[in-house]
Amino acid sequence: MIIVLCQLLFAGSSLAAPIEVELELVLLVDVSSSVDSMESRLQRKGYVDAMTDASVLAAIKKTRLGRIAVTYIEWSSGGKHSVVAPWFVIEDFASAFAFATMIEAAPRSFGHFTSIGGALKFAIPLFEHNNIRGERRAIDISADGPNNDGPSPHIIRDIAVASGITINGLPIVNDRLQSSGMKQMPNYDHYFADCVIGGASAFMVIADDYQDFARAIKKKLIFEVAGRVPPEFKLWAQKSFLMKTAGHLKSNCDLGIDYQREGTSKRRTVY
Repeated sequence: MIIVLCQLLFAGSSLAAPIEVELELVLLVDVSSSVDSMESRLQRKGYVDAMTDASVLAAIKKTRLGRIAVTYIEWSSGGKHSVVAPWFVIEDFASAFAFATMIEAAPRSFGHFTSIGGALKFAIPLFEHNNIRGERRAIDISADGPNNDGPSPHIIRDIAVASGITINGLPIVNDRLQSSGMKQMPNYDHYFADCVIGGASAFMVIADDYQDFARAIKKKLIFEVAGRVPPEFKLWAQKSFLMKTAGHLKSNCDLGIDYQREGTSKRRTVY
């Protein structure tokens, strides 16, 4: 069955009937300079292990159609995107293992800046002409820093949401020094919620450093496939709303941009 499905996927738009799946999912993985080689390996291993995990596969089987389609892309600067694994239908362990093996075997991608907006902009057209029809469409983006290159993420987020795409997030929160010599921006999880995620039943799962990434991505995939929002995120969102109402929080979606590098007279801190 997996061979037939793969042949259908790569046959192109000449096929009369698209493959129907429960979910079309784009995985966007940060490989900017703030992610070192060890952290990059931990990210990949997290996805490899999660895609073949029994709980994730059970969640896929429980959907109405019993299968999803997924593609894995690594990103960094505005024009830097690497399609590590193209669209792939996953419906059982064999297909999940084949997809995970493709991710594991690919050479490491690397880039300098962090263009969340650029990654989202790259992902939006991928849902068209892939010969797949999903009940739902979602982008799953992980990152450990704010947008500091390319378009503002909230602008591209709104374009995606208007076209029926949900954007879920996996912010990686840590306090180590990054390549810029600075620590991660404060309240990064709130930045991600305000500036990146959006759409029907959008949510995020926070990873406490890269050592926690495997747990976070597994949990995220289970809820994503099921089309549900984790109760922990609902509670987090309620607390965040109260903090904003009290004036304790205010996210700036362009905080990471170095305006001097963009050729303007105004300069802000680059995280």
